[in-house]
Amino acid sequence: MLIVGLTGSIGMGKSTAAAYFRDHGFPVFDADACVHDLYSGAAVPLIESAFPGTTENGTVDRRKLSAALLADERGFQRLEAIVHPLVRDAEREFLHRQFVRGAPVAVLEIPLLYETGTDAFVDVVVVVSTDPETQAARVLERPGMTREKLAQIRSRQFPDEEKRARADYVVDTGASLSQSRAELDSIIAALKDRQPQAYQRHWA
Repeated sequence: MLIVGLTGSIGMGKSTAAAYFRDHGFPVFDADACVHDLYSGAAVPLIESAFPGTTENGTVDRRKLSAALLADERGFQRLEAIVHPLVRDAEREFLHRQFVRGAPVAVLEIPLLYETGTDAFVDVVVVVSTDPETQAARVLERPGMTREKLAQIRSRQFPDEEKRARADYVVDTGASLSQSRAELDSIIAALKDRQPQAYQRHWA
């Protein structure tokens, strides 16, 4: 089973690319959705212990947690130390299920693929990318998003130029949707020639 890592900075079009992979029959693990589930599950007591007062009724209050992180320069490191191992466990369970069912390809959609070192545990990396202006315009349309928050998020992510340079494939999402889909079609065709190694080496 070939493992594809799908990544890109905030607002670059990961969700759209992931949906395209799903539409073509590829199982996709959504790291953001996993974190959302953890924020109302296994991560709640751990986060409350590390950031008192940031949970309520068994769920992480994202606004309170964001405020706590803004006030604590090492807060993100402590939060990641809690969340990332839980996400890794969920990734392993997902990949095992896909391997057992005989899936030829499985996709891990992970915003912080490079930042967490997960690129070392996949066979292929696909990066979605666009220009900074388009990125900012997309992100600032989101409810509650500000330029300050965007700058904070960007500061925790590898520069787009570095991601593009390290990727096996890059999808330009700043042009037309049809062009992005054509690029994804080319990548999907090329995956047939890639040799899977990562699952047996790192996940089995």
